[in-house]
Amino acid sequence: MQKILALCALAATAALAALSSQPALARVNVDVGIGIPVAPVYVEPAPVYAPAPVYAPAPVYAPQPVYVEPQPVVVAPGYYGDDWRERKWQEKQWREQRKREREYWKHRRHDDDDD
Repeated sequence: MQKILALCALAATAALAALSSQPALARVNVDVGIGIPVAPVYVEPAPVYAPAPVYAPAPVYAPQPVYVEPQPVVVAPGYYGDDWRERKWQEKQWREQRKREREYWKHRRHDDDDD
């Protein structure tokens, strides 16, 4: 029975302590003010300037060097021009080629006459 009494006493003490702590923290807060309407003044802070950025110079793109190979020089017998000597030379070459072709076919046709 003493245990129950001790527990009840403990519970009552705890309840009393919980309820009595509120008034102990209460204080009187009195403000005194004069009712003069004044608009609030906002003072902007001074600006902070960052240093100007330093950029790398823009790259200069130069075109690749152009190599132009000279045309080959052809050295052949004969005359190259736009006159009668060129036409004569071409005609001579054509006749020689035709003569060689005729000789070739002439021997080829009569190559096998032994039948």
